[in-house]
Amino acid sequence: MNFNLWVVANLSMTVIMILFYRKSFMDCKIIERTNVQSTAIEPVYINQFKSWLNQQSQDVKNLADLFGFGRQVGSHLCILDNQRKLKKVICLITDRNDLHDFSQLPKQLPPGDYHLDSDVQELQSACIQGWGLGSYCFDRYKKSKANKTYLIVDQLNKKHSYALELVKATKLVRDLINTPADDMGPIELAIELASLAERHDATYHEIVGEDLLKQNFPAVHLVGRASFKEPRVITLDWGKASNPLVCLVGKGVCFDTGGNNVKPATGMRNMKKDMGGAAHVFGLAQLIMRLNLPVRLKVIVSAVENAISGNAHRQGDIVTTRKGLTVEIGHTDAEGRVVLSDALTYASEFNPDLIVDFATLTGAARVALGADLPPVFSNEEDFNLEIMACSNEVFDPLWPMPLYQPYKNQIVPDIADLSNTGSVPLGGCITAALFLEEFVGKDIPWVHIDTFGWSNGRVGHPKGGDALGMSAMFNFISKRFGE
Repeated sequence: MNFNLWVVANLSMTVIMILFYRKSFMDCKIIERTNVQSTAIEPVYINQFKSWLNQQSQDVKNLADLFGFGRQVGSHLCILDNQRKLKKVICLITDRNDLHDFSQLPKQLPPGDYHLDSDVQELQSACIQGWGLGSYCFDRYKKSKANKTYLIVDQLNKKHSYALELVKATKLVRDLINTPADDMGPIELAIELASLAERHDATYHEIVGEDLLKQNFPAVHLVGRASFKEPRVITLDWGKASNPLVCLVGKGVCFDTGGNNVKPATGMRNMKKDMGGAAHVFGLAQLIMRLNLPVRLKVIVSAVENAISGNAHRQGDIVTTRKGLTVEIGHTDAEGRVVLSDALTYASEFNPDLIVDFATLTGAARVALGADLPPVFSNEEDFNLEIMACSNEVFDPLWPMPLYQPYKNQIVPDIADLSNTGSVPLGGCITAALFLEEFVGKDIPWVHIDTFGWSNGRVGHPKGGDALGMSAMFNFISKRFGE
């Protein structure tokens, strides 16, 4: 290519990327300060509320009394001027710089531009995160769009890079999970990872369909062969060879019918979210690359659809996995751990410094800990308290669970090395984790998050697809391998 044309092409791509970056945060209702006027949001700590109120005019005191303001963190009070125009907003917060203190504002305030009236950087970052997460609306298929409330931020790309990138990564995770399976099957998931690689100067590779058998991914092929969208293993590689290697492994079951052990309609309704593990891995990879952590990154995702057809795998079938272990299919609706078996084996072949897998793996995890608190398992006991502390620091809770070895006999059948279901229905998230552990290489540190990938509509987490455990694991990885 002519050098001048090459320069023009690359400059054009740079401009496009800058515009894409700026637009992406506008989509999150966060924009860089310009000459536009914005309304101040004044934060008031709840433990200082009485002192603050005593300093206000009688009109403000009456207004606070009328609306019961001062009792609930995250609530707000709109103050009007003499022309009955919005003068400022008072927001009641904790002293913990909790993003959730601000997350109700974007959907409750009138349309307009707002800024946080505070010079405390930690508080500004919390507001950015809360605003970005709370303003999210999946409106791809809707004519009416979300409320146009925007947070104005100084130095958009500099002072608050982590907060801004977390918002963007969370939006990516939510968008991927919320997209219906017809528009987010194995093919489309592969396109998303290829696009992510292209945007970050990473390398993308895929193994598709019958090539999975030729290249020894039989478990992935077994589960995905019944769909007209061929199964695939998709990978992304990024970073310097001299940096520690972190492998991120994701369950990418783009729709889960349950297979021949078909789910009832109520259980199948939201199974577009069964690729939530892959979505979390994409979001975490984007965070790592955007913030340039000093690691070498390898993403591995098994992308399949657990469909029903004449060649679907059956209960009682046995597959010889990439590792050589045979697995009896005790239930075709426990397919996630089957496709992860080949992916974890493949990840282990690179002898990484850490493997982290995300999977919407078991209903048992929800029974044990509910929808908002994913269990985390690790073969490194020292990791448990460290991960829990990291999760609490970023208000993204995880709860350590044991790899209780006596339960392993529940996944050992009579005619194969392993079964993909336990012999009893109790402790299901533990037996699933024990199954996965069998495919992790010896002495390789490993963390498994059994995430729900879904919110039922709590504060800061609109109903639908959600990132649960992503920012916690970014915090853990950055502390372990960061400069």
